[in-house]
Parts: sequence; structure tokens; C-alpha cells
Amino acid sequence: MEILRWLQEWYASQCDGDWEHGSNIRITTIDNPGWGVRINLIDTELENKKFNIIQVDRTEDDWVYCNTENGCFIGAGGTGNLEEILMVFYRWATNN
Repeated sequence: MEILRWLQEWYASQCDGDWEHGSNIRITTIDNPGWGVRINLIDTELENKKFNIIQVDRTEDDWVYCNTENGCFIGAGGTGNLEEILMVFYRWATNN
């Protein structure tokens, strides 16, 4: 499945008239340079799901770090790693 389509569908499935009014999915750039992803898990089925920290350091420009903290999925990575970060979230959220 194409990851952006899946993320859109996951987002839509969380919208309940309230959840979508918060800061729920943010994809930003970071100054390393790279990408940052923050997904609010509060009031979703993933809120209390265990997540094992992922840290992959291939090169200075090719790296990924993902964790959950304070009710959020947090991902960061190099300039070419946005899709990989989103795939980490997908695999965890869907048990794949």
C-alpha cells in the first residue's frame, strides 16, 4: 500500500469531531537536515500500545530514530528517510 494513502486513511479513521482539532500529525523539516514526524496517539487505539525504540545510523545523512513519548509517535531521520519513518509508524500501527 502506498504510505501516504494509508496515512490519509488512518487520519480519517481517527476523526471523530474532536480528535482532529488538536495538533495530530505534523511532518516538518529539521536542521540536521532531515525530517521530523509527530503523530498524536491520545484517544486512538495506539495510545497505550508498546513501541520499541528504533535507531538506525547508516551514515551522517541516512538515519532514522523513532519512539513514542507523551502520547505521541516521534520520528526523525535524514533527508531521504521520510518514507522510512512513515513506514515504521505503519508497521507498528498495523502489526506488520
